[in-house]
Amino acid sequence: MPTWQRNLWVLWIGVFFTASGFSMVIPFLPIFLLEIGVHENTELWSGLIYGAAFFAGAFATPFWGRVADKYGRKPMIIRAGFALFLVYTLMAFVTNPYQILGLRVMQGLLTGFIPGAIALVGTNTPTKNVGYALSMISSAAATGMILGPLLGGGLAELFGNRWAFGSAGIIVLFATILIIFFVREENFKASKEKGSVIKDFSIAISNRPFLLVLILTLMVSCSTMIIDPILPLYIAGIASNSSYATLLTGFVIALPGLASALFAPVWGKWADKVGFHRILFIGLLGAGIGTLAQIIFTHIWGFSMIRFVYGIFFCAIFPALNGLIVKYTPEDFRGRAFSLNQTANQIGGMFGPLIGGLLGGIFPTQMLFTVTGILLLVAMATAYLNNDQRKQSVKQVLAKSK
Repeated sequence: MPTWQRNLWVLWIGVFFTASGFSMVIPFLPIFLLEIGVHENTELWSGLIYGAAFFAGAFATPFWGRVADKYGRKPMIIRAGFALFLVYTLMAFVTNPYQILGLRVMQGLLTGFIPGAIALVGTNTPTKNVGYALSMISSAAATGMILGPLLGGGLAELFGNRWAFGSAGIIVLFATILIIFFVREENFKASKEKGSVIKDFSIAISNRPFLLVLILTLMVSCSTMIIDPILPLYIAGIASNSSYATLLTGFVIALPGLASALFAPVWGKWADKVGFHRILFIGLLGAGIGTLAQIIFTHIWGFSMIRFVYGIFFCAIFPALNGLIVKYTPEDFRGRAFSLNQTANQIGGMFGPLIGGLLGGIFPTQMLFTVTGILLLVAMATAYLNNDQRKQSVKQVLAKSK
């Protein structure tokens, strides 16, 4: 088996376990806040705690990107794995929201397991297989997101959320050990350039297609994170008649992940044939309409069905964006390019929960779905209007008409 395929499968397992650990605990933080006695401004606290990691990560990620270009992506994945293990383990012992907030800041400053795995796959996979490989990593994260809420909800129902935090830490530790012993980074040349993060941003700004990818990543991340901090409370509300509300909440949260696990490889193979731009456009259009459609359904089963359909389209977006990074950046800058893209993701993830928390405290939750859906459709329009392939086709048509 070629090294890139072995790396892909080992990283698939590692990302699966890391995503499982993440989704075991993070979606249930709003409910955990209620358990530790935060009954006032819960939505605002939830937004702050969600956004804290993204705020810290927005500053730390470019630095870790430069370190990765100097020492390799594998060491960065290992570092991030141990940091996540420590954060989740300590989370099991918190007694107030300030401690949770501090740990989330620490998580943002030190972690980056899944982005590191994406960067390693993107830089160690033959170009003709990049779409497939990136979609496989996406499906790993999605599959972990499926089982994580189910396992986390089950543990919380039986033993409490603290056990879920501790279990998440152990799972991430196991994933990190797998990376240490079985992943081999071949296509790596240590960067000897004495640059700076500011210079990296300058290079990104001068690369217009790559800059567009950063903008779209920020928009998508912001839009989806507007609703995520409030989503567990919303689902728990419409499922309040059930005696298994927490477990059912985990099930509904996991549905987009289930759709992603099933359809992400399909989108990836299609992207290798028709191009990442087309897949990105379809994904954004379907996800935007799917988000707006969730407003219509207030019954748990109808809402669940629409969440699944939404997940089918949304899972195409980030692999397509990652594929465009590979397409639009030179190989010697690609590690930093993925780090800058993660910074855009972090910035969007920082503002999204804050917007969601503020709006959630003023307007009905349906307003959050509306804002999220509109932003996804705006991102779709932006991608369409800036499609260089479409512009080139138009120019050719105009030239022939003359």
